[in-house]
Amino acid sequence: MKVTAIGTGYVGLVTGACLAEMGNHVVCLDVNPEKIRILNEGGIPIHEPGLEEVVKRNVAAGRLQFTTDVDLAVAHGTLLFIGVGTPPDEDGSADLQYVVAAARSIGQRMTDYKVIVDKSTVPVGTADKVRAAVKEELVKRGLGDMAYAVVSNPEFLKEGAAVEDFMKPDRVVIGSDDEQATLLMRALYAPFNRTQDRMLVMDVRSAELTKYAANAMLATRISFMNELALLAERVGADIDLVRRGIGSDTRIGYQFLYAGTGYGGSCFPKDVKALVKTAADTGIPLQVLTAVEAANERQKRVLVDKVVARFGADLTGRRFAIWGLAFKPNTDDMREAPSLVVIDELTKRGATVAAYDPVSMTEAARVLGPRDDVTLVERAEAALQGADALLIVTEWKEFRTPDFDTIKATLKAPVVFDGRNLYEPKLMKAMGIEYSGIGRGGQA
Repeated sequence: MKVTAIGTGYVGLVTGACLAEMGNHVVCLDVNPEKIRILNEGGIPIHEPGLEEVVKRNVAAGRLQFTTDVDLAVAHGTLLFIGVGTPPDEDGSADLQYVVAAARSIGQRMTDYKVIVDKSTVPVGTADKVRAAVKEELVKRGLGDMAYAVVSNPEFLKEGAAVEDFMKPDRVVIGSDDEQATLLMRALYAPFNRTQDRMLVMDVRSAELTKYAANAMLATRISFMNELALLAERVGADIDLVRRGIGSDTRIGYQFLYAGTGYGGSCFPKDVKALVKTAADTGIPLQVLTAVEAANERQKRVLVDKVVARFGADLTGRRFAIWGLAFKPNTDDMREAPSLVVIDELTKRGATVAAYDPVSMTEAARVLGPRDDVTLVERAEAALQGADALLIVTEWKEFRTPDFDTIKATLKAPVVFDGRNLYEPKLMKAMGIEYSGIGRGGQA
C-alpha cells in the first residue's frame, strides 16, 4: 500500500519505518529541512533502539523515502498519517495548530480519495476539526464533493521500545465511521495480526479518548506508588516489598508500580494536563488526575528534599554528582525530565552539579545551555570527582551494578541518594555507604 507519514518525530518516523518494513511504500514528510537532510544522509534525528536498522534496510529496498515536498507526499499516499507534535498550550490544552495545518495542506492538494489518519495524541473532537479543515480547503478549490475519510489511530509506543511495540502491538485501536477506510486500515495492519486479531474498531471519539485514558491510568499508578513511598518512609515500611505484595495480585500486576522521582517525557505530563483541561471545559473536573499531577510535581523534588535534610538548605560550596538525565532509559528525550528539576533546585541553593547520561549528553547540552554551575562529563566515574554525594535519577542498566569501592573512594563522603531504588539498603550499609532510596523505610 502507499502510505505517507507527516512528521518525522518519534511517532511519524517509527510509524513510517515499521510500515515500510511490512512491504508498504512509505514517504515521510517533514517541514524541517535539517531533519530530512539527516535522514537522507543515513542518520537518525532521535535515539530509538532498533530504528536505525529498520530505516536503513527499507531505504535501501526503495520502500522508504524522506522529503520536504508536500505536493509529492500528499499525492503519494492513499493513507496519510498525521504524526506531528501536539505540545501543551499555556492553559494545558493540546496545541493542535500543527495537526490542523497538516490537514489544510492535504485539503489544498488531494485529487482523489484519501484516508487521513490522526496518529498524533489528540483530544476528543480533533477528527472533527481535521475533517472541517480539509473540507474548507476542498470547497475553496471547488471540490467540496470529493470523498475522503478521517480516522483515529492512536499510538501506544513506549520511548526506548517503540519499534518493538509497533511490530508486536498488544492492540491496534481504530476509530472510524467510514466502511472503506476501515477496510483499508484492516488491510494495512493485517501483517501485525497474523497470530491473533489485535484490532479494536470503535467510533472516532472513543478512540481519541482511549489514548488519553491509557496514559492517564499509567500516570496514576506511578503517582499512587510515589505517594505510598512517602508514607512507607514515615511508618518504617519498604515500598519495594509493598510493590511485590500488591503486584502479585493479578488484578493489579507489576507494571508501572516502581516508586521513583516522578514521570516525565513527551506523553504523560502533557496528556494528563490535556485530559484535565478537556474535562474542565465540559464541566466535569477530574479530581483524581488533578491530584496525580500535583503528586508528580512534588515527587520530582523528593531527592532534593533528602539532600537538604542531610546537608542543610544552603548548599553553597557543595558539589553533587548526578547519574541519569533522560526522563527514562533507552532514550535521549529530556522533555519534562525529573533531572531538570533536581538540577534547578540544587543550583538555586548554591550547589554545583556534575552530570552524566549514557545517551542524552548532546540533548542535555542543548536543553541546559552553557552555565557555570553545571558540568556535563563523559563518564559516570568522572561525575564523582569532588562531589559531596551521588544522586541517581535515571535507571540506566550501567548504573545497576557499579563499582561501589570506586564510589566510596571518589566521593568526599560515601553518600548516595537513589531515586530509582537500584540498590539494596542493607547491602549498601554493609559496604559502609550512607544510602537513601525512595520509600525504603523498612530497610534503612
